[in-house]
Amino acid sequence: MEVVAVAGYGALSDVYEWLIGDDRLTPANAATVYYSDVVSSLPPHARVLDCACGTGQLAVGLASLGLDVVAADASGGMVRRTEQAADEQGVSLRALRASWDELPDHLEDSTFDLVFCVGNSLGHAEGPAGRLTALDAMSLLLHPGGRLVLHSRNWELVRSAGSRVDVRDRLIRRNDRDAVVSYYWQIEPGWEQEHFLEIVVAQIEPDGAVRACSERLSIWPYRYEDLVAQLRSVGLTVQSTTFDPKSDGYLVVAGRDQARGASEPAR
Repeated sequence: MEVVAVAGYGALSDVYEWLIGDDRLTPANAATVYYSDVVSSLPPHARVLDCACGTGQLAVGLASLGLDVVAADASGGMVRRTEQAADEQGVSLRALRASWDELPDHLEDSTFDLVFCVGNSLGHAEGPAGRLTALDAMSLLLHPGGRLVLHSRNWELVRSAGSRVDVRDRLIRRNDRDAVVSYYWQIEPGWEQEHFLEIVVAQIEPDGAVRACSERLSIWPYRYEDLVAQLRSVGLTVQSTTFDPKSDGYLVVAGRDQARGASEPAR
């Protein structure tokens, strides 16, 4: 068995399709299955930013709808795959390698109608200060009245289950190949401590050999109430939420106030 271990979505960028649900694999589904309400309300050629875009299914799906899309990710591998997906689908978008705090250096303030931060990505922001910096950067990029669409794990449930190994209960097939996916959660006693998630994608090669790609990712979990408070502090007001204490994840849509509050930016 060959094992590849890289930090920061290096190895996983090449096998990320095994981590995506069947219903989000295609760009068309990624853009319309879960986000049809917010996308359908956009004006033609609206400007949209997909932060932590991953391999680009959502960004490419949005671009195929005629939207002006910027896709950003801190991982060069993810940006490369997003560009490839756009080429394969014959759509135009701008792919940008940038972390949240770097976005204002590349993009103009108050120019986006919609900003996506999905795929549980916000948990990788480093603690409350890093999370506030990320949210502030996304708020600054929205024009007044623009909206942030954020999907998150229910970190209260994740922490309550403690440290553990979760193994998918079936083989996952992608591109005529099978893999087994497992997750190791290292849960720390305190909310503000650095937690860890190790993801292993064990691909079964045509000759029966197994090639495992593994990454150990840092996570800083947060309570839902703390997220709402931080959104408010950067001038974003929750318009809708699917948060349920018993559900694994939730979607928040928050609108940028016409005038940002008096609090100092997080940067």
